[in-house]
Amino acid sequence: MSLLKDLNSSLEPIGTPIETGVFSGKPPEEYIVITPMSDRLDFYADNQAHSVIEEARISLFSKMNYQSLKKEVTKVLLKEEMTITDRQYIGFENDTKYHHYAIDVMKEYEMEEI
Repeated sequence: MSLLKDLNSSLEPIGTPIETGVFSGKPPEEYIVITPMSDRLDFYADNQAHSVIEEARISLFSKMNYQSLKKEVTKVLLKEEMTITDRQYIGFENDTKYHHYAIDVMKEYEMEEI
């Protein structure tokens, strides 16, 4: 299990194109870019890793009003029991004419046997 895989499968039904890291090709009017941010082990009193905590940023880019996409993505994330750690408007990009809105998420996974 991985956060990137879970995010892609959870957000795919929305119908907005999704890519990882950077959007390749000619971007549409709205798209989503997922950027992995951290992948850390969580330790307990026995100093053994028992879980993995993964974090990612979901960047929403829209030439239209981004509010409906923001609400839809937020609804999906909460339904999938992902923790939203931050939501913020990054700004309007004058050169591309896109609004950029970011949603940071995290999820904890049980440590898989190695």
